[in-house]
Amino acid sequence: MDSVDLNVLKSVRQWRLEGHRVWLYTVIQTWGSAPRPPGAMLALRDDGVVTGSVSGGCIEDDLISRVQAQSAEMSTSERVQLVTYGVTKDEAARFGLPCGGTLRLTEEQVVEDAWVDDLLARCNNHEIVFREVALASGQVTLGTANRDDVLNFDGHTLRAIYGPRWRLFLIGAGQLSRYVASMARMLDFEVLICDPREEFAFGWEEEGARFVPGMPDDAVESIVPDARTAIVALTHDPRLDDMALLTALKSDAFYIGALGSRVNTLKRRENLALLGLSDDEISRLHGPIGLHIGSHTPPEIALSLMAEIVSIKNGVLAVQKKPFVQAQPAVQVEAVM
Repeated sequence: MDSVDLNVLKSVRQWRLEGHRVWLYTVIQTWGSAPRPPGAMLALRDDGVVTGSVSGGCIEDDLISRVQAQSAEMSTSERVQLVTYGVTKDEAARFGLPCGGTLRLTEEQVVEDAWVDDLLARCNNHEIVFREVALASGQVTLGTANRDDVLNFDGHTLRAIYGPRWRLFLIGAGQLSRYVASMARMLDFEVLICDPREEFAFGWEEEGARFVPGMPDDAVESIVPDARTAIVALTHDPRLDDMALLTALKSDAFYIGALGSRVNTLKRRENLALLGLSDDEISRLHGPIGLHIGSHTPPEIALSLMAEIVSIKNGVLAVQKKPFVQAQPAVQVEAVM
């Protein structure tokens, strides 16, 4: 689940505390080309305020009009409704669904909301959670899900999967880390930093990152890296970076990288082998880090790093695109008599 959708649930909780009526929409099925995938969420308040998205915008406008037109007549009901858009080509065009796309949503009026706090607390504890909703009664059940579970809808019950925010743990608080942290936050990563060097701690108070105390190896162990955690060593000091890598490469982190040239990376791999790591563990190390974009400056290096991390997070093989070459007109050669 995208952590953007967790923010939708946080808004649901806050609006309910303020006494508002709230409707929650979840994309459960798509056909053709649809703007948002199954699982995407939108919350709509009784005064028309909206958070999240289920399309490019036109469907949101229609949902707001739908609730505002019916709000006075809609009684408090726990029954879940199904709403479908884009059945015909005309409707697909009207709602901005490309290529004749169609999507189906569940519409829930959030009446009993204790499950929202429970679900958010579990995700904050880095658990993966399923939420089952019975359409006939609106009853919600929560439970522990596996990392490979996906949204399922059988026509009677919706089973949606929710997970914690993606995390980026940086070893080193130098200039490059500041650019990486800034880009990671824009991509909605939770950013954590460890650097035992007091000289590098200045100015991080308003950066939105959380410092983890201790030496790098202890700090990595303390956060309990999971499959939604990326760890990158950026100090360029093997006494700090390699300490963190010894622990990180044995963890469940989905990405582990270290700053350095090809020569330095080769030396690092040799050192890690001498320190007892297996070939399989060392093979998980990304280095040099980032996609090759000809980067030289700290912002460019940060961009290439985050592009690589996001590609792996999204399960996309990171490949370089071939340069576009404009076709040249054919040349006709006439025989000379």
